[in-house]
Amino acid sequence: MEMARRIGRCCRPFVALLALCGHAAVAFAQLQPGEDATATLARADLTKTSDHQKFVDTLVRLENDSTRLTEKQRAHLQYLEAWQVAYAGDYDAATPLLETVAGSSPDKVLRFRATATLINILGIGHRYQEAFSRLTELTDMLPAVTDPQARLQGLGEAAQMLATAGQYDLAADYAERMIQSTPAGDSACKGTFIKLHAMFRGKRIDGTDDRYARGIADCQAAGENLIANALRADVADTAIRNGRPRDAIHVLESHYAEVLRYGYPSLASQVESLLAQAYWNENNTDAAGKYASAAVKSAPGGEYSEPLAVALRTLYLIARKQGDFQSATQWLERYMQADKGYLDDVSARALAYQMVKQQVVSSRMEADVLDRQNQILHLQREVDRRSIETSRLYIVLLLTVAGTIALWLIRTKRAQLRFMRMARRDSLTGICNRQHFVERAQQVLLASHKAGRASCLILFDLDHFKLVNDTYGHSEGDWVLLRVVAECRDHLLQDDVFGRLGGEEFAILLPGVDEADGMKRAELIRAAIAAPPAGGPSSARVTASFGVACTRRHGADLDRLLVVADEALYEGKSAGRDRVVVAVAHSGAGKARAPVAPLASKPLGLARS
Repeated sequence: MEMARRIGRCCRPFVALLALCGHAAVAFAQLQPGEDATATLARADLTKTSDHQKFVDTLVRLENDSTRLTEKQRAHLQYLEAWQVAYAGDYDAATPLLETVAGSSPDKVLRFRATATLINILGIGHRYQEAFSRLTELTDMLPAVTDPQARLQGLGEAAQMLATAGQYDLAADYAERMIQSTPAGDSACKGTFIKLHAMFRGKRIDGTDDRYARGIADCQAAGENLIANALRADVADTAIRNGRPRDAIHVLESHYAEVLRYGYPSLASQVESLLAQAYWNENNTDAAGKYASAAVKSAPGGEYSEPLAVALRTLYLIARKQGDFQSATQWLERYMQADKGYLDDVSARALAYQMVKQQVVSSRMEADVLDRQNQILHLQREVDRRSIETSRLYIVLLLTVAGTIALWLIRTKRAQLRFMRMARRDSLTGICNRQHFVERAQQVLLASHKAGRASCLILFDLDHFKLVNDTYGHSEGDWVLLRVVAECRDHLLQDDVFGRLGGEEFAILLPGVDEADGMKRAELIRAAIAAPPAGGPSSARVTASFGVACTRRHGADLDRLLVVADEALYEGKSAGRDRVVVAVAHSGAGKARAPVAPLASKPLGLARS
């Protein structure tokens, strides 16, 4: 890994300084007599990741004998050198090298490939708007690209960039096109990885899917061990989330030395961070600390990433467990900074994608306007020749302009509505906030009432939640809230309305559900929340008290349902918490039904209210 970093710092001329970077044995090697430089470049290009050391040594030989190369061969070498600088993590140095190739190479295929690599570098360098702008250019060029390797690279970069913006389904589609474009007899390893990882991030599959085992085997058979280890990282991540840390350790440690040999900082940091999590879950603080420290050192400089944040959090937990509160405070501050930086970066990617998408739409509309303006000029010339049709042509012109303006206004309004929808979501959990929940719930209640269907309102509040924040901190409390929301979503249907009313209080409207089924659904959710966490960053356990109110008994007025459900909820709290209480009648007419006994035994319960 240190070798790779040194290569990145060496920059241009690439090979002249390579001898200073630990490659004295090959620094003065040259091409063999009669060796075909074009074929050598092609072989090096194909083995960039499968045999990286051989790739670097080949670049050394080619640079030492560059006077024998043609202009086209030198351009190819220049692109591969720029790729290596980027691979080593020196993105600031790689960017101008790639821009030179993309802007001046005599080979249009190399220009396309340099643009694809530049997109990757811009994304890693957090220059997301530039990256997505370049991606638009790349996708426009794709139909005209016939070179198989260049086409695969372009599709791959498109898929990966879309995945960084959270467009996982679209990314998987591009990756599938990449797989379909793979020449017969070649490995589809890279496309398979991108597709599986996009589906993994989009929570369509997890590491237990059979396609992961097949993908790892295919990549190993093709010599793409770097990508095979990236797939193993997803498998290990799933094992940790499913409470099987020992399986994750077995998957990763047997290939850890191989990961380090490749000198790819991002993958090394990810693998080390996962090992740190696994060992922490195994209560092996020494090993967890070793790998967490390694993950922090391996993380690319100047970047905030999920592995870095998780590693820093692990170091904080270890220091706290050991009673080193000074170190714990320092690690916590670094973790909170890295976690916030990573989450801000995720939002920046998504926003940049939407902004560029809007710019593309606007540019195309402007092009349409210009095209129509040209049509108008042509029509005006026709008017000069055919005065008899003057009035009719003016009508056509006015309608054309009016239609263009109307289309522009409609699309602008749609963009505004998209941003309004974003404002209706709770910033932490992503579910409806209080105002939007009330609006949607009233609409759904009215529709169900008109259709003659019953509906149930579930109101629940986490028990003694304040102790989670007081004991572990607000960051831990946020993780608990996210887990509670995830557990609830596993038990909701498409038409159900789910919202956070504030703090640790949530509400769920179940349309078309009667009182018995509403009680059963609430009990399932209660049991899921009370269950021990299955891995993940938070070890805190909470319970919740539930109040259920149904329209058959209390009418379809949302305000009244909220009141009686709230009374039932607090009836459950008074009865001992961690239970479901169904509201039988309003406070003025009777009491709530006796609480439903929990399905599971009482949890350890960290309290709030």
